[in-house]
Amino acid sequence: MELIQEISEFLQKGRAKNVKALVQQALDENIDPKKILNEGLLAGMMIIGTKFKNDEVFVPEVLVAARAMNAGLAVLEPKLVEVGNEPVGKAVIGTVQGDLHDIGKNLVVMMLKGAGFEIHDLGVDVEASAYINKAEEVGADVICMSALLTTTMPKMQECIDLLKQKNLRDKYIVMVGGAPVNEAFAEQIGADYYTPDAATAAETAQKAVLERRAK
Repeated sequence: MELIQEISEFLQKGRAKNVKALVQQALDENIDPKKILNEGLLAGMMIIGTKFKNDEVFVPEVLVAARAMNAGLAVLEPKLVEVGNEPVGKAVIGTVQGDLHDIGKNLVVMMLKGAGFEIHDLGVDVEASAYINKAEEVGADVICMSALLTTTMPKMQECIDLLKQKNLRDKYIVMVGGAPVNEAFAEQIGADYYTPDAATAAETAQKAVLERRAK
């Protein structure tokens, strides 16, 4: 299955046009769309994620790889819908209210897509209630909150408190991250997980959702 390998390799190099053309070629050759997704696009993105975590590649390389993945997905998605491909899970993500930083959040979005999640990105400056409303609307598994300013970190607590008030806390896996956030803060506010980088966030989310389903 050299074609699938080529898709993964071109994705890692960030060659969007090649990825797009090869995905189309694979479909024309009647290769299973799920195989193209899992062994080509997602496998390539997970390699980039691991390299990013190990400081072997940096933000610009991740961004171009993600762009290449999105180019491939644009061709593949209609076919995936036809064959009824189920995502690993659904994640609602955003930067908390009062915070307009989005580079870290965008990296997490890309890595979550690479891990097979359906993403609902609320953008920046997101109110606590907006996360919950969206999660309820789409039937999300995970709520991810990002903050870069120490002054906005309490908004994460606000969302968790609101989930408790609505008796929804146990329904969602709540993940937090961002430069000033750490494990101790996550425990203090009652979040399920804190992760230090985007690649770990995707791995942790995937594992948490699969473990929850297995129960």
